[in-house]
Amino acid sequence: MDVTVSELLELFLQSPLVTWVKTFGLFGSGNQDNLTMYMDLVDGIFLNQIMLQIDPRPTNQRINKHVNNDVNLRIQNLTILVRSIKTYYQDRPFSR
Repeated sequence: MDVTVSELLELFLQSPLVTWVKTFGLFGSGNQDNLTMYMDLVDGIFLNQIMLQIDPRPTNQRINKHVNNDVNLRIQNLTILVRSIKTYYQDRPFSR
């Protein structure tokens, strides 16, 4: 069973996580193709904006707004996102 990259991309963009991200309204609007939407996710800018809505406490880290296919800038943005998520959950006690 051979699956093409475009089919995998389509499946990913229909996943529950991406569906949840779309509820924020700014992602996937307009006439974007699947590749553009995927690239918007992997550059980390939009995901960091969502995290800022969830936890608006200021951080000292600035995301790179102009990634321009630079893998290192993407990694920096996604690293900032992971740190923000970790901080958010470490600062919240579990309620039972």
